[in-house]
Amino acid sequence: MTEELILANATLVLPGETLRGSVKIMNGVIADMAEGTSVPAGALDCGGDYIAPGLVELHTDNLERHIQPRPKVDWPHAAAIIAHDAELASTGITTVFDALRVGSIQADESEYKKYARQLATELLELRAEDALKISHFLHLRAEVCSETLKAELDEFGEADRVGLVSLMDHTPGQRQFRDISKLEAYVKGKRGMDDAGFQRHIANLKNLRDKYGDMHEAEAVKAAARFGAVLASHDDTTAGQVAVSAGHGIHLAEFPTTVEAARACHDHGIKVMMGAPNLIRGGSHSGNVAAQELAELELLDIVSSDYVPAALLLAAAKLGEIWGDMARGMATVTSAPAQAVELHDRGELAVGKRADVIRFRMRAGAPALAGVWSRGNRVA
Repeated sequence: MTEELILANATLVLPGETLRGSVKIMNGVIADMAEGTSVPAGALDCGGDYIAPGLVELHTDNLERHIQPRPKVDWPHAAAIIAHDAELASTGITTVFDALRVGSIQADESEYKKYARQLATELLELRAEDALKISHFLHLRAEVCSETLKAELDEFGEADRVGLVSLMDHTPGQRQFRDISKLEAYVKGKRGMDDAGFQRHIANLKNLRDKYGDMHEAEAVKAAARFGAVLASHDDTTAGQVAVSAGHGIHLAEFPTTVEAARACHDHGIKVMMGAPNLIRGGSHSGNVAAQELAELELLDIVSSDYVPAALLLAAAKLGEIWGDMARGMATVTSAPAQAVELHDRGELAVGKRADVIRFRMRAGAPALAGVWSRGNRVA
């Protein structure tokens, strides 16, 4: 662990403002901060570069991509976890909630096979060995359209660093895939499924929702309480669905699909999280509401990289441009997600906080990283 590091003559991204100053790091925490352009002896002269808190990622499918880089291709888990960890560090992410699906389908042609418990165990073992660069927590994506959700949730406990449980309902014809043609294009493109296979897929998911959905949803709510984890909704589309989420005690909504749902979330005091790829691309690949529209309507609170880790910092900078406020844009990927999952030791540049820090400057409208520190250790 770095004993002392001073990042000086930097543009500090603080809660609500940016200003020129320096940050002193000692033994993994922020020990002091000062305003001004002076560069003390031994300090690193940042030349006006931004110094911001490390990024906090609440929902990324990136680990799943590493363990299965192609359909039906399984990669060694330890190698995949280490590569995933290094990739996130290289993009400025210093805290991640690794999204793992719980709830499987036994059919031979299904892609929804059980994997979460084994992968979580391997990840936690690597963490215990101090083999990972950044801070990892678990995000269990509780798939209600499955056969085994309760049994898989029962395999996790308080010691597993489960910080987030999200209620996933992928019943065809509602939420993310209200438009069945979008679902058809997605599934066929990803899995090479023919027409008959796609129809079987739809019928099976609907049958599972009818048979297990309500019970699985209730079990996931109970499991989150047992873990001491934050409970999140996913792909809320209507005000009625948001009301149900609020009834469960949900305070975080992942990727609401309509303005109606996002506005209802704010009415219920639920924070709205949208995907960085949606913001960068200018729209949702599923045809749902654009993240920029929610930002312009003051209905966007948190951003997730979703399936492109490097998009997180880029999206924060883009929001800073949209709002005319870099500090506000950066808050959507630092303090806001940290507060949403009750991590009060990080997400801000402040004395006593974890020394999770990034350095970047804008080049041709894009943020270019020049350094990433986790607990004061340089990791990228």
